[in-house]
Amino acid sequence: MPFRIGFLLYPHVTQLDLTGPAQFLSRMSDATIHLVWKDRAPVPTDAGFSILPTDDLATCPQLDMICMPGGAGQVPLMGDSAILDWIARQGGQAQYVTSVCSGSLLLGASGLLRGYEAGCHWAYRDMLAAFGATPVPERVVSDRNRITGGGVTAGIDFALTVIARIRGEAEAKAIQLAYEYAPQPPFSSGRPESSDSETIASAQAILAHMRDVAQAELASGDHAAA
Repeated sequence: MPFRIGFLLYPHVTQLDLTGPAQFLSRMSDATIHLVWKDRAPVPTDAGFSILPTDDLATCPQLDMICMPGGAGQVPLMGDSAILDWIARQGGQAQYVTSVCSGSLLLGASGLLRGYEAGCHWAYRDMLAAFGATPVPERVVSDRNRITGGGVTAGIDFALTVIARIRGEAEAKAIQLAYEYAPQPPFSSGRPESSDSETIASAQAILAHMRDVAQAELASGDHAAA
C-alpha cells in the first residue's frame, strides 16, 4: 500500500510551504500526495493562483503522514473546530505529524505538539509555547514522530529530512540531485542572525499583520488547552 502523505490545502496558504515539499515528497518511492480541503473547488493561494484539492475532509483516507503548511489563511483555521478535529484525528493515527513554517501553529492548536520540540517561521516561533511546545530555532526540528520545518523554503530541507527518515539517505540524496537542489542565495539575509537591523525591520513590517492577527486569535480563545 502506498505511503499516503496529506497536506492541508486552505485558502491563502503560502503555496511554497506546500508545493516545495510536495514536489520532493512526490518522488519518494511508493508515496502518494493528497491535497485536502473542505471541498474540491479550486483553493486560492497567497501567490494569486489556485490549486485543486485531491480530497475533501470526508473522503480523505487515513494518512500515514500529515503536513500543515503555513500562511495568513491559517489564522482563522486556528478557531475552526471542523479543521482542528480533522487534524487531531488524522494526526492521532498518522505515523508522522509534520508542518512547514507557521503551519506548526495549526498542529499546536490541534493539541498535537504539547510536550514536543518544534520549529516554525522565525517571526511566529515564540507562539508555539502557548500550545505547550518548546520552540527550537532550527531549519528542521525532529522530535520523535513530529518533524517541523522553519519558514517557507525550509520546506525543501524538511522534505529531504522526511525522505531520509522513511526511505533512507541514499534515496533522499538521489532526489536532491535529480532536482539540482544546491542553493546559493545571492544574499546572506535568509535568517535574522545573518541580517542587518534595517533588513529585519523591513521583513517584520511585511509580516506584522499576520502576526498581529494570529496573536489576537490566540487571545480570543483557549487554544493552549486544545
